[in-house]
Amino acid sequence: MRVDLFDFDLPEDLIAQRPAAPRDAARLLDVAPDGLHDRTVRDLPSLLQKGDLLVFNDTKVIPARLIGTRKAGGKVEALLIRELGPDRWRAFARPTKRMKTGDTLAFTSLNATVAAKHDDGAVDLAFDRPVLPALEQAGAVPLPPYIRGGIADPRDRADYQTLFAKRDGSIAAPTAGLHFTPELMAALAGAGIETAGVTLHVGAGTFQPVRVDDTDAHVMHAEWGEVPQATADAINAAKRVVCIGTTALRLLESVGRPMRAWTGETDIFITPGFKFQVAHLLLTNFHLPRSTLFMLVAAFAGLERMKAAYAHAVERRYRFYSYGDCCLLRR
Repeated sequence: MRVDLFDFDLPEDLIAQRPAAPRDAARLLDVAPDGLHDRTVRDLPSLLQKGDLLVFNDTKVIPARLIGTRKAGGKVEALLIRELGPDRWRAFARPTKRMKTGDTLAFTSLNATVAAKHDDGAVDLAFDRPVLPALEQAGAVPLPPYIRGGIADPRDRADYQTLFAKRDGSIAAPTAGLHFTPELMAALAGAGIETAGVTLHVGAGTFQPVRVDDTDAHVMHAEWGEVPQATADAINAAKRVVCIGTTALRLLESVGRPMRAWTGETDIFITPGFKFQVAHLLLTNFHLPRSTLFMLVAAFAGLERMKAAYAHAVERRYRFYSYGDCCLLRR
């Protein structure tokens, strides 16, 4: 499909720079069969049914942005995108053109050597020690560039992490999960709504714009995920599955029906015409024009329907993207 079909006008000032406080006070656009309804996330228990199964992504964002210097001279910035081993990671590094195999890089409490360069601009970095334990001191929260130019501050350490985060590995938050609070979880449980968890470590694809004219030419980066057996059993027994975020949905649709315990990598790219097997409802934030995520919601709920919903959201000044508001979709 033509990528320009997924374009729309988005005023820059609608891209949220901070999350709602408290988190469940964020606005929720209910895209229902009978029309569009303006609600808040706190209304979610009344919008669902007893026995619905909510599936959350329990990935945890790591401080994956490193700032340092090259031994050859000059500053360097690296965004860790994939763990190749405890002391070896793939990264996007700047300035890319000056980076050479064998270059030595110095970061706070970490040193690295450029072990390889790749055609997509990524490099493999061999560090002098295991990376994950050092990142709390050495790294920064990898905010996307549309949030304060990608420059995180101390508040983002908590703001850019969901209530469910427990497994290190993401370079971006599964942002639909950012809206949940202990109070909301208690209300959902009181309404007879069940929950289960999966893991999908969000990777570089989140930051990559679609630079081609046709969706068939776009290549997604692979991401690692896991569906535990208990979650697979709960999904197979559930009448309705509600995916909390596009990451949970992409992982479940990668496995399909019947659901089973699964571990591996997925590069699934969902566009209109995709046949959904698992998700019945989707809670997701508002996404950017021409993005793979807007293509996914268009596939789930219909392109014209989502264009109308987004036009409504812009008119009513909903807040967009990672720290923004959300919508509830049905297929």
